[in-house]
Amino acid sequence: MSRWLVTGSAGMLGQDLLAALAAEGEDATGLDRAALDITDPGAVRAALEAHGPAVVVNCAAWTAVDDAESREAEALAVNGTGPRVLAEACRESGAVLLQLSTDYVFPGDGVVPYAEDAATGPLGAYGRTKLAGERAVLDTLPERGYVVRTAWLYGAGGPNFVRTMIKLESVKDTLDVVDDQRGQPTWTADLAALLVRLGRGALAGTAAPGVYHGTSGGETTWHGFTREIFRLLGADPARVRPTTSAAFVRPAPRPAYSVLGHEGWKPAGIEPIRDWRAALAEALPVLLKTGRQKGVTDQ
Repeated sequence: MSRWLVTGSAGMLGQDLLAALAAEGEDATGLDRAALDITDPGAVRAALEAHGPAVVVNCAAWTAVDDAESREAEALAVNGTGPRVLAEACRESGAVLLQLSTDYVFPGDGVVPYAEDAATGPLGAYGRTKLAGERAVLDTLPERGYVVRTAWLYGAGGPNFVRTMIKLESVKDTLDVVDDQRGQPTWTADLAALLVRLGRGALAGTAAPGVYHGTSGGETTWHGFTREIFRLLGADPARVRPTTSAAFVRPAPRPAYSVLGHEGWKPAGIEPIRDWRAALAEALPVLLKTGRQKGVTDQ
């Protein structure tokens, strides 16, 4: 068995990753934000010394996209400095580091899926800080550093778009949803399973260090995503009406096109994540069940 350390373990992905590791018989420890400040070099070094991980997966992040526009220095501390601190500690200990990143590192003006080596160009502060984290890991830990970009995450372990749409379906006759942003809805359970395979590949030497894209196959818009949620709930998808991003002005710009390509997995012998529709069909009953158990009604 390999020892894994998961930072940011209280989040949606962190919870699913710990569950996936347990199911695979891996020895794993999760540390949430209260247990480990990834920007503190002394604390990070002590955590690695105490737990002795072979693989560290950094799920800790500043994810408040809009707040990052006015608080970029704070976001950069978590998304940029934190990964560098982890990478430096992993360089000393010999551990592999898997760093989660985002589609927001791209400008969103593409028309075909962004390849792993496509030119980056973030539109806003959140993307800039995540890109800083990517570069910190790859520069500091070139032989054992891995960046996994993901997007449009939803899962059972926290508030997310799917939970919100489930709630709104029960209280709204019609719903206006943005139809001019394209991406890949990704279930955190699928991403967690992918990270386990990547970590094992890293330890076995079959997965080269570098950038990978951890999103579902296929693509859709938020409007198309919501229509599929309604259909699976047994509701009329026609109740979901298309609108534009201009109807929902936010502080941070959103990429219009953030579909990611998955060619990087082939050399590693790892299958990328399945189509988003198949994942959603399996995930929705799980979200409905956990929502009732936890009393979740909205974000």
